[in-house]
Amino acid sequence: MDLSVTVATPLEAGQISGTHSRGLRRIIPITGGTVRGQLNGRVLSGGADFQLVLSETMADLDARYLLQLDDPEWAGAHVFVQNRALRRGSAEDIAKLVRGEPVDPAAIYFRCAPTFEVSHPALAWMTESLFIGTGARFPDRVEMRFFRVC
Repeated sequence: MDLSVTVATPLEAGQISGTHSRGLRRIIPITGGTVRGQLNGRVLSGGADFQLVLSETMADLDARYLLQLDDPEWAGAHVFVQNRALRRGSAEDIAKLVRGEPVDPAAIYFRCAPTFEVSHPALAWMTESLFIGTGARFPDRVEMRFFRVC
């Protein structure tokens, strides 16, 4: 399953303070996108990626968003996605990503483990399976490929 998720300008919520300070909180609004492959449809606006920037080279990502399917078998069905990910790269490449500049996806380690909640009974297999994935950040979007672990 391939996703292309469009994103808006990141919002910096600031450094987490307190005794358990881990990093900088960044929130990236999700504005739309597409899903293609075993499922087909669109990514609805209103989701976000809640990032915790742990260092200048690594971030812990937690994206949550909703898909609306257009496949004839389950047209209109919804799939809620929670995608936990780890992204790391050189300080220079990560700084370019933050500035919205293009970076060769091969230079960035971006791996994820999505989970799903489904509204159509025929899609229950998605909640009963493990998935892993890869991702690539571009200035205006994130492209991901999810694989079901059999």
